[in-house]
Amino acid sequence: INTIIEDIDLKIDEHELVAVMGPNGAGKTTLIKCINSILKPSSGSIMIHKENLLNMDQLKIAQKIGYVAQKSETCRITVFDAIMLGRYPYIKWGISKNDLKIVNSIIHTLHLDNIALRFIDELSGGELQKVSTARALVQEPDILLLDEPTSNLDLKNQIEIMELIKKVVVKHKVAAIISMHDINMALRYCDRFMFLKDRTVFSFCKQNEITETMIEHVYGLPVTIKYFDDIPFVIPKGEF
Repeated sequence: INTIIEDIDLKIDEHELVAVMGPNGAGKTTLIKCINSILKPSSGSIMIHKENLLNMDQLKIAQKIGYVAQKSETCRITVFDAIMLGRYPYIKWGISKNDLKIVNSIIHTLHLDNIALRFIDELSGGELQKVSTARALVQEPDILLLDEPTSNLDLKNQIEIMELIKKVVVKHKVAAIISMHDINMALRYCDRFMFLKDRTVFSFCKQNEITETMIEHVYGLPVTIKYFDDIPFVIPKGEF
């Protein structure tokens, strides 16, 4: 058996945005998929409000967890309909007034009103990522999981997505876990940081606990940390 990750111990509170980072192959996406029950861990438990997610059916999991994949599939449906799909775990006999209210509220919160009737296969990468986030939010989850949501986006869209995620975490009282490669983007927006290395947790810390030595051990790269407006920035030294 090929073990990808092991001995993971993670606790997150509502209003908290946690970044999962580490080199390629460290297990970031695997961890996200295990929490979402897309992959089944061989041991352990995943607790949400004292309930073990591993004992829940898929419908209940979808009510507890909103998932934004690394890459969203596109098809010929409108933005509104794509977001409404997030209400599926709650729809019984048809779309209710409450479903419509929730979807319209999220569309307005994420400033998607002007593209609500466009087809998602016509959207830019940044717009599509916002739609994927909106679909997860209308599930009214306790936990929001995002797998590299800023990958393949330009700088402006990266900032917009991270600002949006931070706003959502606070406003909607969710706990969010986000896998990221861009450590400086993570340092700017996230509350705590889990570094994976050698199949397990190398460090789980706050922003002010991150050190140059820690980064060098995780990524095998000499760095220096400089501060600007009280935000740390990791700068490679360029020496291997």
